Amino acid sequence: MKYNLTRIEATPGEALKLVLKNIGSVPKEVMGHNFVLLKKGTDIAAFAQTAATDKASSYLPPALLDQVLVHTKQLGPQQTEELDFNAPTEPGEYDYLCTFPGHYLIGMKGVLVVK
Repeated sequence: MKYNLTRIEATPGEALKLVLKNIGSVPKEVMGHNFVLLKKGTDIAAFAQTAATDKASSYLPPALLDQVLVHTKQLGPQQTEELDFNAPTEPGEYDYLCTFPGHYLIGMKGVLVVK
C-alpha cells in the first residue's frame, strides 16, 4: 500500500499526467485507493485523520475540498484513473496521500516538489 513514486519534481506550471491504478484484488469498500494533492501548508496528518472518518463521501469530505488541488475518486481493484493537471505556479512542497482509512499512516503518501 504505497505509491510507486513518493517524490515528484516539477517546474512551476508544468503540465503533469498522473495515472493511478489500483493493482489489488480486494473490493473497494475494504481496500480502496485514491490520490489527493493538497495545497501547500495543509496539515496532512489532520487532513488524513478527518478524511478517514467520512465513508459517505468516499473519504474526501466536502468541507476539506478547499485544501485540495486535485484528486482522483476511490478506485477499486484493477481500476485506473488518469489526471492531467498543471503543477502549482508557486515553488514549494505539496503533499499527496491516499485518504482511505489507515493508508496514510502506513506510508501511502508523497510530495510534489515544485522548483
